[in-house]
Amino acid sequence: MTLDTVPMKSRTSRSVPPLDEGSAFLASLDADWARLVAETGPCGHQPKPAREPFEALVRAVAYQQLHVRAGDAITARLLALHPDSSFPSPQQLLDTDVAAMRSCGFSARKTETIHGIAAATLSGVIPDRAGALALEDEALIERLSRLKGIGRWTVEMFLIYTMARADILPADDFGVREGYRLLKSLDVAPTPKAMALIGQDWSPHRTAAAWYLWRVPRPSKAKSRS
Repeated sequence: MTLDTVPMKSRTSRSVPPLDEGSAFLASLDADWARLVAETGPCGHQPKPAREPFEALVRAVAYQQLHVRAGDAITARLLALHPDSSFPSPQQLLDTDVAAMRSCGFSARKTETIHGIAAATLSGVIPDRAGALALEDEALIERLSRLKGIGRWTVEMFLIYTMARADILPADDFGVREGYRLLKSLDVAPTPKAMALIGQDWSPHRTAAAWYLWRVPRPSKAKSRS
């Protein structure tokens, strides 16, 4: 079955359950989750659904493997190249040569990825927001992760923060797996495959679960050495 033949009933985006439902659901799982929810408080996940998929993916690439300040600086320099728009269009980015992109601070790999995102948007591979809303999570992950430089994790972050999807667990995310290890007092964090299987029990609130696991208190360096 291709992306274009996905049955229409599976294309409709899921309604987003209230965040307090996610908190209550997770707290009901077991004593460990109940303690984490009680200590952390209500789920405060705040998606930013105003951006188009194209812009969200370009921004995600800009911040890959960088601290927030560095990502902010690179993005600001990119925007400064196109002062007449709030964000450069796909065609504008395609027309921005490699030297100009590198002057912003983008690596050769990121420059290639961003040009690829722009081309894929113009060709229709990357849908607009309305088109993305009509696709199921896995269909979007399959389509977008085919792009060079865009892995599953990047698409999952896009689904969580731009598309406001409520049931996404980035199973290969270090913070998620380490959070679960600490939550359950394990010696070793689960593998991504094991984490995905464990997380099936948290559906349809896996985004809230990820939010809480990112906030499991980490032991201080002094304590970890003792």
